[in-house]
Amino acid sequence: MNQTLERLQYIEKNGYKIDFGEVFNHAFENYKKIALYAGSVIVIFSVLFVAITTFSLISVLGVTEITKQLSSGHLKLEKLIESNMEIMGIISIIISSLLNPFWAAFLKMADHGDKDKSFPVSSLFSYYKLPYVKEIILSTLIITTIAFAQVTLFRYIKFEFLGLLINYFISFVTLLTIPLIIFGNLQASDAIKYSIKIVLKEPIILLGLIVVAIIGSFVIGFMACCVGLFFTIPFIYSTNYAIYSAIVGINNSVENE
Repeated sequence: MNQTLERLQYIEKNGYKIDFGEVFNHAFENYKKIALYAGSVIVIFSVLFVAITTFSLISVLGVTEITKQLSSGHLKLEKLIESNMEIMGIISIIISSLLNPFWAAFLKMADHGDKDKSFPVSSLFSYYKLPYVKEIILSTLIITTIAFAQVTLFRYIKFEFLGLLINYFISFVTLLTIPLIIFGNLQASDAIKYSIKIVLKEPIILLGLIVVAIIGSFVIGFMACCVGLFFTIPFIYSTNYAIYSAIVGINNSVENE
């Protein structure tokens, strides 16, 4: 049997113990090893993504048309989103699903940093191969589709805030889905199922770790004139990695090099 499944079944029956301080320290030490490299990658990727998106928009609408719409005030982002909420949601789901194998590589980067191994640029695309790409994309499709469906439902019945809270809850309980796929070789459905079970065993401590990681990343990033945000976001990935390592254990997983 998959060693990760054995560990997960044990956790399901007996639970687990996790120390906030130890996990936080592990995450911070790991972050220090990957911050510069990961931050640089995020900066370059963000610039390329904005450039490609802008070029695509210009190609479709044309410079003259965009200038005309902007000057007349007709082309406003908020109006565009409001009038095409469902379409924008579907596009967001597709983009998230296609990009998640790339973002999953930052967890692998955290693992290499933890083991003081080098992380070649080619490894950023290592999860765009079978079986990982299929399971990562499928799990992302399932999670984001459910999240978007419930947000849309609550928006129509005028309970947007409740929909937003549920959306955050879904993101929280599925936070270990990708680590379980890439480190544990689990299928999408099993990864989602066990992520929910694991998180709900110790929700307070895990929520505290995630909140601290997110707030810390954004506060330090904005203090560094916003540009620093790109270099503090990797702390979230280091925290996710440290949580998985503490609960499931990388040594108990079938590792992929």
